[in-house]
Amino acid sequence: MIEVTQGDGPLVLGLPHTGTDIPDDCLVRLNDTGRAMADTDWHIDRLYAGLVDGVSTVRTPVHRYVIDVNRDPSGASLYPGQNTTGLCPLTDFDGLPIYLGGHAPDAAEVDRRRAAYHAPYHAALAAELDRVKAIHGFALLYDCHSIRSKIPFLFDGTLPDFNIGTNVGTTCDPTIEDAVTRLCQSAEGYSSILNGRFKGGWTTRHYGQPDLGVHAIQMELAQSTYMLGRAPWTYIAECADRTRTHLKTILETLSDWRPQ
Repeated sequence: MIEVTQGDGPLVLGLPHTGTDIPDDCLVRLNDTGRAMADTDWHIDRLYAGLVDGVSTVRTPVHRYVIDVNRDPSGASLYPGQNTTGLCPLTDFDGLPIYLGGHAPDAAEVDRRRAAYHAPYHAALAAELDRVKAIHGFALLYDCHSIRSKIPFLFDGTLPDFNIGTNVGTTCDPTIEDAVTRLCQSAEGYSSILNGRFKGGWTTRHYGQPDLGVHAIQMELAQSTYMLGRAPWTYIAECADRTRTHLKTILETLSDWRPQ
């Protein structure tokens, strides 16, 4: 089920939210809002495809409404006190219910989904990080995300184009954070922020342990940088190609990075 491609470099791309598969036993529980899957990280796998050689990728085809593999498996909130969605989301990013009345998953169903979908993704991701670390002495996880630019339920105003998350500098070597930040700031026509509304999800925070040789950084892209940010969620090649130029430079820089 989990899709893995193995490269020979130290860089691993995580793709937790590009999947659109919803098993029938979950699909029958969803209302029309849930079935619309508006919160998918649309086309992110396509956007990053082929940018640099040697990278490994780990992707789940299962949609985040089934279970969000970028959430703490315990169910703890990533952003206490702020609106967010949980391990098995009950609402979309606009705060609207995604389940038919009385059909939200109970604790037993959440446990089943955690074992069936969350655990296998992280087993595969951990295995890839261990594999490349064994080769190079370190591993670098780049977690790939995107989101609509305007979602009042989650944040005020318009989101910057490049949202870099390192959990306030704790998940990677500072030279990695500095390099990616500088590249985003120098991207003409794009806005960026470091550890703003999105500081890195559970994946980045869990695996990012620089003292143990595993570095992690999250990139949350505004979907307006490469696609139509509303249904039918069309990939816009001209915009995407411009953005891919900058993403290529970022991934090349990370692929060439070595601990000092």
